[in-house]
Amino acid sequence: GAFRLVAAAASSSGAAAGEGPALGPVLFAVAVACAGAMAFGYHLGVVNGPLEAIAMDLGIGGDAALSGVVVSSTLAGAAAGSLSGGSVSDSLGRRKGLLLACAPMLLGPLLSAYSGSFSTMVVGRFMTGIAIGLSSALVPTYISEIAPTAIRGALGTLNQLMICVGILTALGVNVVLPAESWRTMFLIGAVPAAALALGMLACPESPRWLQSKGMKDEADKAATQLWGSAAGSEMSSGSSGGSGGPAAEVSVGELFGQKSFKIGILLFAFQQLAGINALVFFSTSVFRTAGVTSDTLASLAVGATNVLGTVIAASIIEKAGRTSLLSLSYLGQGLSMFAMALGFTLPVLQPYSAPIAVGGTLLYVLSFALGAGPVTGLLIPELNPATTRGRAVAAAFVSHWACNVIVGQTFMIGVQAYGLPAVYAFFGAVAMGAVLYVKTQVPETRGKSFEQIQKELA
Repeated sequence: GAFRLVAAAASSSGAAAGEGPALGPVLFAVAVACAGAMAFGYHLGVVNGPLEAIAMDLGIGGDAALSGVVVSSTLAGAAAGSLSGGSVSDSLGRRKGLLLACAPMLLGPLLSAYSGSFSTMVVGRFMTGIAIGLSSALVPTYISEIAPTAIRGALGTLNQLMICVGILTALGVNVVLPAESWRTMFLIGAVPAAALALGMLACPESPRWLQSKGMKDEADKAATQLWGSAAGSEMSSGSSGGSGGPAAEVSVGELFGQKSFKIGILLFAFQQLAGINALVFFSTSVFRTAGVTSDTLASLAVGATNVLGTVIAASIIEKAGRTSLLSLSYLGQGLSMFAMALGFTLPVLQPYSAPIAVGGTLLYVLSFALGAGPVTGLLIPELNPATTRGRAVAAAFVSHWACNVIVGQTFMIGVQAYGLPAVYAFFGAVAMGAVLYVKTQVPETRGKSFEQIQKELA
């Protein structure tokens, strides 16, 4: 359904002016790449339901610290995968990088599924994390480079949509299967990896990456496979430089000097420090105070809202623009956090604190899904030139995982020290700071070729 939505967006976005690129091969390659995004979401969510059963079966029942390692080992692996994802992407290419990521993406869940000890489980979860870290940088980069300019935004949001679908799938599996069937849950997690591996074998390398490496004949062949008769116009509008030869190597120091590189790191820092994961973590207890006793129902409401918002974002992004959605998204998140902080604090609002908390939580998640969720991962590959795109996206995701861990480690400490209203007010202030940053520092990329974007940033 999401891919049909994008095809419809293409016909109304200006791709129909003149002869637009053939969409079939592009949509197939995007769908294959999105299997990596679905695996990302699934593995982040699947372990939460059966964690106690896993702990009992592996002989660590009742040990909260070791149970926590089963969860956090995936985040540690993701950070490690992100660190290496940039060099893999820029040196091997997007397609070979994704094929490489399939190895730990397949082996990790299988190790976890057949683990007989705590250590094997942690190795499996860590390997799964490495795959998530690699694919989190590679998938949005590959999609942005194979997408026709006119629908690059709509196709780019599908990465975030499939992460949300993966999380919802994990939740559904937790509902349908008993916790004791956790081995089956991990085996199901190997399916997207197999789909990615088999599908990628039939997909071309990114023509823009091949062009940046001076491989003109290979780039032309891949472009024709993807875009048909529109290959020439897409390649000429998508180049980040004029020459057909390989670009000069860019040093780490030069990377940090690029405005686009710093924007990526800061956008993901804002995304995480505005509190999305803390809010989702706390949502079940918020719903409990409102009388919703089923944690699963609470998670389902949050997950469904996330998917709904991302679908809306995909359908309007080519009309509304990236920065408009992003600034409105952070404004909604900030107002939601301030409303909940007031609802918990002001005596006059105490009788309504439960509905304010539930409404504020869902409004926050909807606001996140309309911009901060899908647009952040889309903008970063758009803003960076092909020669450094892989490393820039990877560095941004290292920022994502680092800030994710910081919020995770400090959230409950902050709540205990200052109270939930003060922490929510802090998240609200970060979101408002993000509005200001986006309005003043982040350029709009809607409808612009990669070449145009680089000229404006120069």
